[in-house]
Amino acid sequence: MYLRDYGDTEVGGFGITSEEDLLLVQDLQLVEQTCSVAHVAFDDEAVANFFDDQVDAGLRPEQFGRIWIHTHPGDCPLPSQTDENTFNRVFGRSDWAVMFILARTGRTYARLKFNVGPTAEYEIPVKRDYSQTFAGSDPERWEDEYLSHVHPQQNSRLFQSAFDQTADFDWDEDWLFADYELKGEQI
Repeated sequence: MYLRDYGDTEVGGFGITSEEDLLLVQDLQLVEQTCSVAHVAFDDEAVANFFDDQVDAGLRPEQFGRIWIHTHPGDCPLPSQTDENTFNRVFGRSDWAVMFILARTGRTYARLKFNVGPTAEYEIPVKRDYSQTFAGSDPERWEDEYLSHVHPQQNSRLFQSAFDQTADFDWDEDWLFADYELKGEQI
């Protein structure tokens, strides 16, 4: 929730699970990413390095590379078409994967997808399990991780006005007095 609320954009990461329960997320790892209010784009090299580091630490891919966690800065946790396309493109070749979304309001969405055998998808419930040990919170470390990995796009507006699109256009006086045709009419 700290990462969700820190900025005004989406934020994404990988859920790291226990060896005994592959749906019990015990940690969230950010990777380098560029994000806006409507998308998260992970840096490919950062993802590859993250995977290498996790394997070197003795984890199996199903413990760190199957649960995609991201936030929505609005109140709706339902996946967008971009989310669906990303989930299919990036996680469609793994045996199984989970897409988890946490909205600003605290509402959640989680879907488990099986990609082998009889393929299937199921929305799954989300619960917080406080019976597991937790090393404690470290907001300073979380802030450092956020600031070093999450790079909001400079222009986070979804739609740019026609005027904003031409802000860098060189408006010279010749243009102002030129004759232009618009839909067959002289202006």
